[in-house]
Amino acid sequence: MKVTIDDVARLAGVSKTTVSRILNGNYSQATEETKDKVLKVISELNYRPNPMARGLKQMRTNIIGIVLSNLSNPFWSRVLEGVEDTCRQSGYSLMVCNSSEDSGREAELIEGLQLRQVDGIIVNPTVNNRELFEEIVKKKYPLIVINRRIEGLEVDDVVMDNKRGAWLAVDHLVGAGRRKPVCVVYRPEGVSTWQDRLLGFEEAMSEKGLGVTEQQILRVDNATGKVKAAVIAYFKGKPDADAIFSTNNMMTLEILEGLKELGLRVPEDIALIGYDETIWAKHLNPPLTTVRQPAYEMGKIAAKNLIQKISSKTARKPKHVVLEPDLIIRSSSGTGSTSS
Repeated sequence: MKVTIDDVARLAGVSKTTVSRILNGNYSQATEETKDKVLKVISELNYRPNPMARGLKQMRTNIIGIVLSNLSNPFWSRVLEGVEDTCRQSGYSLMVCNSSEDSGREAELIEGLQLRQVDGIIVNPTVNNRELFEEIVKKKYPLIVINRRIEGLEVDDVVMDNKRGAWLAVDHLVGAGRRKPVCVVYRPEGVSTWQDRLLGFEEAMSEKGLGVTEQQILRVDNATGKVKAAVIAYFKGKPDADAIFSTNNMMTLEILEGLKELGLRVPEDIALIGYDETIWAKHLNPPLTTVRQPAYEMGKIAAKNLIQKISSKTARKPKHVVLEPDLIIRSSSGTGSTSS
């Protein structure tokens, strides 16, 4: 037979409220004798409170929600590892949702998580739900934004220095003698990661004394097959590009498909640097030079900051965390490998 809090209260000769207070470590309103009596009964009955019931009493469920924009991108598997490890260590469960870059779906998911009374939400936001996020911040609901910024909104976030990542790529290519790289980027309107990588490319080229023409920026739609088609069309026009800076790991695979179809060799004809280190990058032919982002750390820090925010009884200013990328050099950039 399941032991209840009523059983503990009855055998200890106290109220349920007194038992509940002692269970939660609040001994201030109980005598030492009462505390010892209640703890003795709890031990004798081997009573274990229901975690969900305790959570509801405290208006806490010990569940965190995370809404990601594209779960098919392997970058997010490492982010999720960081989030999940931190949640588990802190006694939280995790609900994972995928918006697939659909702002309507994102809004539905966030509303659903709030209805399920999750204690807080981590989100990699799409670009069209600013009013929703403004309302969440206004209500002081625990929210952490990761990877993409929401410009002008005072909210906790954990992001990468994407300009720095682009600078590392350009610096390496120019140092290897490639002076006319082309930047391939998803149409960046409203997405801070894509905007910053493009801006970082342009600023780094300028710093190196190299101008950037519109022909050196290839903007493509974020849909399967679009990158490959754009690369084939671009190089059929016989540009004098000698390198490609790919700003997304999913587009890198399509770039390689397009170059192969064109008969262009990497790195002999075209050097290539991708964004995001993945498990398959070193197994490509040739092995891929990449801008590595500390994805696990992003997830870990986001979860830690959210749990602190949930637990805090006082308001504080939003924390803005910017993580630094580094470059893993392999043979696709034409300089040989210095890292496995």
